[in-house]
Parts: sequence; structure tokens; C-alpha cells
Amino acid sequence: QVSGGEDEIQQLQKALLDYLDENTETDASLVFSRKFYVAQWFRDTTMETEKAIKSQKDEDSSEGTHHAKDVETTGQIMHRAESRKKFLRSIIKTAPSQFSTLKMNSDTVDYEDACLIVRYLASMRPFAQSFDIYLTQ
Repeated sequence: QVSGGEDEIQQLQKALLDYLDENTETDASLVFSRKFYVAQWFRDTTMETEKAIKSQKDEDSSEGTHHAKDVETTGQIMHRAESRKKFLRSIIKTAPSQFSTLKMNSDTVDYEDACLIVRYLASMRPFAQSFDIYLTQ
């Protein structure tokens, strides 16, 4: 369960990173997986920010009718992206052995929960969201 207040995606990312960190002693490949996920999430956040900026510029050049609403939405996206980047930077700077001090709560994530989190986070990626479009084409 994810508690309210904080970004849901960020909490799930923390839980998955906690799981990977706890199990690196039994499987050394999880160190690579942890670094890969952090890098991929950082890239996704950067791409989301760039798309928001590009869509705002396209809106500015084409129509000004929905400008105030779009600026607010883009501002919210930018704020959320910056908070995610800040979180990921703190993860990058933290050594894996020290990461256990940043756990979101005392409950640990087991293998089944980690698989569920990975599936949920993967479903949020653009390819997974547009998979039906690819199939129909």
C-alpha cells in the first residue's frame, strides 16, 4: 500500500530499490538492475519534461486559447519532474549499503510484490501505453 501525500510512483520506486538493495548479497546482478532502473527513471523524467516544454511551445505558436491552463499543467509537470530528479540524484549519491537507511517503512517488499511493482511501473512507460495502437496498426 502506498500512503498519500508523496508521489505514488516515487514511493513504488523506493520500495523496488529497497528490495533490490536488500537482495544484492544473494544476487550480484541486482546491483546492475538497481543502477539501470535509476538511470532509466532519470531518463524518463527528463523526456517527460522535454515533451511538456515542447508541447507548451507548440501551443504558444499555434493557439493561445488554452494557454493559461497549459502553463499551469506544464508547471505542475516540471515541479513533479524536478522532485523526481532530486530523489534520483539522492539515490545516485547514496552507496547501496547506505540505502537501507532511506527505507520508506519497516515493511520489506518480497519477490511477488517486487514483480508487481515492476509490472506497474513498466505499464506506465510510453510503449506499454501505446501497445494497443501498435497492434491495431
